[in-house]
Amino acid sequence: MRRISYRELFVSPTNIFGGIQKDFKEADYVILGVPFDATSTYRVGARFAPAAIREASLNIETYSLRANIDLEDLKIHDLGDLHISGSVKETLRRVELVLAEIFKSRKVPVLIGGEHTITLGALRALKGLNPSVDGITVVNFDAHLDLREEYLGERLCHAAFMRRVLEETGYKLVEIGTRAVCREEVEYAERRGIRFITSREILKNGVENTVERINRLTDEADAVYLTIDMDVLDPAFAPAVQNPEPDGLPINMLLEVLSGICDNRVTALDLVEVAPAYDMGVTAVQAARIIFEVLSFIERSKRDKKHLNRENV
Repeated sequence: MRRISYRELFVSPTNIFGGIQKDFKEADYVILGVPFDATSTYRVGARFAPAAIREASLNIETYSLRANIDLEDLKIHDLGDLHISGSVKETLRRVELVLAEIFKSRKVPVLIGGEHTITLGALRALKGLNPSVDGITVVNFDAHLDLREEYLGERLCHAAFMRRVLEETGYKLVEIGTRAVCREEVEYAERRGIRFITSREILKNGVENTVERINRLTDEADAVYLTIDMDVLDPAFAPAVQNPEPDGLPINMLLEVLSGICDNRVTALDLVEVAPAYDMGVTAVQAARIIFEVLSFIERSKRDKKHLNRENV
């Protein structure tokens, strides 16, 4: 039987993210949409997010004043959208297959979800290529811990996937922006020594303190997997998410924190849980800007490192 190429699993996008399309071999960053929300339990529609975020990305400016970098100068390739399955297991298998190939190509994958469960497929790929648990930290910006043993009878779903991540990978986890939890999750986090920083702490203590705390928690990491659930933002800034929670972060504060922690160790990024039907495009624009900024922060760090290396020669 003919082996299926991972490229055959994709549908070409109607719009290219940011309007930038370099050849895959030349690219440093690879965009892929995962239009999957089969386990959603409140609002649905995150499967429409990749298209909405791409459209938004074409209608906002590409220059980052925080990083002094223009996205148009980055080498980005948009693969398109993954052919997803109605089966969670099969969709995660496909995510894992594709991410493994992108990691092998030494490129930074950028997943646009879709529901948060897709992160498990991506981290399975990373674990498959790097079996050691040392040196890799997952940094999750999210209103929720997603550490339940099961939710509505499902162990593989948006409310329990992060527990599966820990069980399968053993990676260190740092959760940021937390404000919606159940007792089971808090007790599990305490048993496992999982560090989480609540939105209340961030709002009270400010950006500088938060950046310092996160950087201390990730100081020993050789690689960081960054995942951003858009419900980390307060609904005033991101109303169109699948599980909105009050008392969240403002967009400016989120971007300032990301600016302080994103460097060349970020080996992958995913952004999830936008449900475009619940607003008039505001949340999709925020999502596109977050991706723009994070890629600019990573690129800034890479360039700073190259400059430092040249000075030390």
